[in-house]
Amino acid sequence: MIGNDWDLILKDEYQKDYFKKLNTFIINEYNTKICYPKMSEIFKAFQNTDYNDVKVVILGQDPYHGEGEAEGLSFSVKKGIIKPPSLVNIFTELKNDLGYDIPKNGSLESWSKQGVLLLNSSLTVVKDSPKSHSNIGWEIFTDAVIKLINKKTTPVVFILWGSDARSKKSLITNNIHYVIESPHPSPLSAYRGFFGSKPFSKTNNFLIKNNIKPIDWQIKDI
Repeated sequence: MIGNDWDLILKDEYQKDYFKKLNTFIINEYNTKICYPKMSEIFKAFQNTDYNDVKVVILGQDPYHGEGEAEGLSFSVKKGIIKPPSLVNIFTELKNDLGYDIPKNGSLESWSKQGVLLLNSSLTVVKDSPKSHSNIGWEIFTDAVIKLINKKTTPVVFILWGSDARSKKSLITNNIHYVIESPHPSPLSAYRGFFGSKPFSKTNNFLIKNNIKPIDWQIKDI
């Protein structure tokens, strides 16, 4: 389904009743409605970041629901698409934290190819209908993913922005991992503690301390 070690890691999950029902439901939704991301990109976060390569998890809620925005990576939009306000705030914090200029494009694919799993709690959404695919089984699946990452014997940074993401903290029980949490980067909450939280430098400091190659957070406009 994914095409790398995740398939082996998740093979038991694929066989569970909820996942089979979820798969059938999603196929029907894509056949009868406009859904995002495109079907080939539903598991893009996993395709770009193999289980053994996961260094960082950034947890989002569900894909962007506007036309052409979602690309299967949390908080990321395809190149050429106007950056949503939450992503603008993420780049503003990145600039304040590490000094990088705010990029013209909003694709975070370069992060995902360095070991940053850009995971949404729900992996699909109906056009113009936020949370439309919540509570259909995706959260069971992505909670299982978090639990599997929690079992890793190498340290992982979990970045939890907002109440939905922070509710997953209870799944992270392995004390070798590092949890960074703050309010969501949306305009409604960014000034309540997201700005100034320095998640990018904190992540890299932790990785370096544990002899893990840090993330190059700079987004190139190429």
